[in-house]
Amino acid sequence: MSASHAPGLTGWMDRADDATRRSVEGAYGSIGQQIRDAELDVLVMVANDHLVNYDPDDYPDFAVGTDAVHSGPAEWFKPWLNVDDYRLTGHPEVARTLLDGLSGNGLRVVDRPQMLFDDNISVPTTVTGLANSDMPIVPIMQNCTVPPVPDQHASYAMGQRLGAVIREQLPDGMRVGLFGTGGMSHEPGGERYLEIDEAYDRDFLDLIERHQHDHAAFLEAATYERMEAAGAGGTAELLSWIAVMGAIGEQPVEVLCYAAVPEWRCGVGAVRWNLATA
Repeated sequence: MSASHAPGLTGWMDRADDATRRSVEGAYGSIGQQIRDAELDVLVMVANDHLVNYDPDDYPDFAVGTDAVHSGPAEWFKPWLNVDDYRLTGHPEVARTLLDGLSGNGLRVVDRPQMLFDDNISVPTTVTGLANSDMPIVPIMQNCTVPPVPDQHASYAMGQRLGAVIREQLPDGMRVGLFGTGGMSHEPGGERYLEIDEAYDRDFLDLIERHQHDHAAFLEAATYERMEAAGAGGTAELLSWIAVMGAIGEQPVEVLCYAAVPEWRCGVGAVRWNLATA
């Protein structure tokens, strides 16, 4: 699955009308329930770093959290995220396998102990009810901010490698979930800070549905440049969704919700892929 990590979902949920709030809460609740019902051994969350863990002059393409326990949110973000402090169980063995398998493919992939979390992990785990659960989580942080950003093709290729490592290098029978979290349209701190490009968001969701069995066509249309045009420095968080698509391949997809609430600071959407026949 993939879903937005908009801070408004925890900080300003009440700014939306009742119908919108019920739709979004229902979608995220469904995601959380599906994860719990799947009895996963580990959940891999592909998210986006927001200049929290690395300086701009030394910025990796991807970073894997390898700790046995993750905690958040980072101190600076607490006042406006409005989430309780939480602890997430890690899975160092799986994290190390993913780190080793993803390294050496032309992208800079690094280990990040004591990873700091803002809305990227804090919001989706809180809204889905996974925070403080015993679900083992491995976070993978992706650069979507500091040029050169791995574009949609590079993100998809990384996802393909991630999927191969999961299938070929993790123990037989291990149940692994994939959760991409980021986007949708927003421009944090920019001229369009309170604007949402609803037309772009809906077009992106339409592309995912229309090309669910033709990812090559999807990648030609869902460009990094178009994301930046819809909201510089923020909309490209959707590259995490594309990494998940690369990992699972062409599978049937269901759009669970979409909402454009300016007070949430970000377009909000969620999708789920059906791997029952994979």
